[in-house]
Amino acid sequence: MFYSRYFIPTLKETPSDAEVISHQLMLRAGMIRKLSAGIYNYLPLGLRSIRKFENIVREEMNKADAIEMLMPSVQPAELWQESGRWQFYGKELLRFKDRKDNEFCMGPTHEEVITDMVRREIKSYRQMPLNFYQIQTKFRDEIRPRFGLMRGREFIMKDAYSFDVDSAAADLSYEKMYNAYVRIFERCGLKFRAVEADTGTIGGSASHEFMVLAESGEDAIVSCNACHYAANVEKAEVRVPAVATSGGKLPLEKIATPDKKTIMDVAAFLDMPVESTIKTLVCSNGEGAFVMALLRGDHELNEIKLKNAMGWDEIRMATDEEILAATGAPVGFLGPIGVKVGLPVIGDLALNGMVDCVIGANQIDMHYTGANPGRDFVIGRSADLRNVVAGDACPRCETGKMEMWRGIEVGHVFKLGTKYSEKLGATYLDADGKENTIFMGCYGIGIGRTVAASIEQNHDENGIIFPIPLAPFHCSVVALNPGKETGVLAEAEEIYFKLEQLGLEVLFDDRDERPGVKFKDNDLIGIPLRIVVGSKGLAEGKVELKNRKTGEMLLLPIEEAISQVKQIVDMALAYE
Repeated sequence: MFYSRYFIPTLKETPSDAEVISHQLMLRAGMIRKLSAGIYNYLPLGLRSIRKFENIVREEMNKADAIEMLMPSVQPAELWQESGRWQFYGKELLRFKDRKDNEFCMGPTHEEVITDMVRREIKSYRQMPLNFYQIQTKFRDEIRPRFGLMRGREFIMKDAYSFDVDSAAADLSYEKMYNAYVRIFERCGLKFRAVEADTGTIGGSASHEFMVLAESGEDAIVSCNACHYAANVEKAEVRVPAVATSGGKLPLEKIATPDKKTIMDVAAFLDMPVESTIKTLVCSNGEGAFVMALLRGDHELNEIKLKNAMGWDEIRMATDEEILAATGAPVGFLGPIGVKVGLPVIGDLALNGMVDCVIGANQIDMHYTGANPGRDFVIGRSADLRNVVAGDACPRCETGKMEMWRGIEVGHVFKLGTKYSEKLGATYLDADGKENTIFMGCYGIGIGRTVAASIEQNHDENGIIFPIPLAPFHCSVVALNPGKETGVLAEAEEIYFKLEQLGLEVLFDDRDERPGVKFKDNDLIGIPLRIVVGSKGLAEGKVELKNRKTGEMLLLPIEEAISQVKQIVDMALAYE
C-alpha cells in the first residue's frame, strides 16, 4: 500500500476527551474517529488490525469445531421477556418500538436468539454437540461510555454458544473453548491471564475471564506465585484461617471514643492494632432487604461475594438514613451487640478465631473492647466476604502467595448449564426417547477491545508498538527525500514490491515529506519493522532496518534486510 494513496489522518496533538493511552493513540494514529458518545468509525488502518484479529479468532474457532453463522442485531422483546431478562438487564438494554408498536431491543448479547433457533431446529441427541459462533456488532447503552473502544456503546464481538446433552459433555465443550481462547491470545503475542470470575448478568455455574495485563487495566486480578490459580478480585477466594482453640480473656467494656468514626482512628486512639478491630457495614438489595456484614478492620468488603452469599440479584451500600432505620444506630459506631431483631448478621471467615476485639457500640462516640464472637454477640453465619490482597496465602496450594495485577478483560467463557434452555424450552430426545433439557455454554471475545488492549500493553512515548500478528502492516518502507535524491524512490519501490511478493503486508511511505515527519508517523502508527532507504546507504548498497519494539537499528545489504524482515514476520506468525 502506498502511503500517499492511503488514508491515515494522524494527529500531532492528543484530543482532550481521550482518557486512556489506547484511546489517545488510536485517535492520533488515524485508526478511529468518534461519531457519537461510545460510537466510532473504524478508519482503514484501525479496520486492518480489527480484521487481523478477527481472522485469528475465526481460525481458532473453526479448529475447535465451532460453526460460524450470523444473527440479527435487532431482537424481539418476547424472547427477552421469556428468559426473564427484559427488566433485569436494566437501562443498558436499548429498547424501541417499530411502526406496529412491537417492542424490540438492540442485542447486547445473543443467548435468547440462539436458544430460540436451537429449540426450533435441534430435536435429537444425535444432533449434538454443537457450537455456533458469530462476529457481529453489539450495543449496550453504557451510562458513561469512555476510554474509546475499551468501553463503548457499540462494539464488535465474537460470541459463541455450545449445546450439549448433559453437564459432562458441556464441560468438554467449555474446555475446548477455553483452550481455543488461550491459543487466540497467545497467537496475538499478548501477555494475559485466564482467571476465575463471577458470572454476572450472563449467569451460569462458572466462568473464566481472559485478562490482558496492563497497568491501565480497570480490573484487579490475583494469581498464585507457585501454582496456576488466578482469579478476578471479585471472585478470588481466601484460604480459611485456622480457628483459635481458646476464647477471649478480657471482659466486654464500653469505651468512649469521641469523634473517632473510622477504624483507623479508633485503633490509633485505643492503641490497638487494626487487625484486632471489627468493622460493621450494612448493605441493601434495593428492595427493602438489609444485611449487617462484619469484617476484620483492615479488610475490604467484596460486594459481589456478599451478594452471592445472600442470594441477591443486586447489592449496594445502605444510605445513612437506611442504616439508622435498619439498625437504630448511628453510622460510624455500628456493631452487632444489641442489633435489631430480624436483621441478619453475616461475618467474614477471618473473624473465626478472633478474640478480644474492638467493635462499635451502636452509640455515638462509643466502642466496645474485649468483644468476643459467640460470647458477646452472635454471627448468623460465616462466608468469604473480603477482597484478597497481595501476600495472602493461596487457597489452592500449600506454599503459594497471591500476587496482584491490573488487567483488561478481553474474553469471557461461561458454563451456562440450563439457565436459558429451561426458560425457553430447548429440549431434545435421548436414545430412549425421553425428553431432556439441553446444556449450554457461551463464550465472548471483544474484538475492538482486544486491539485496544494490545495498545495499552504495547506502547511508548512515541506511539503504538503493535505485535506483528495485530499490526495493520508488517513492515514499512520509507523513502528519504524522494523528490530530491535521484534513484531513492525507485529503489525503495523495488524493495516494497519484493517484500510484497514474499507475502508480506507493506506500507510504502512515498510521501514528499521531511524524514522527521515520516519517522514520527511510522512510530506513531506502530508498524513493527521499518526499512529506511536513503541516498547515503544506497551508495554502499545498504538500507537501515529498525525494529519498533526493541529500537534496534541495523545497516544491512538490501537483500539481507528483506530476508530478515521475512524471517522475523514468519517467526511471529508461526504457531503450533
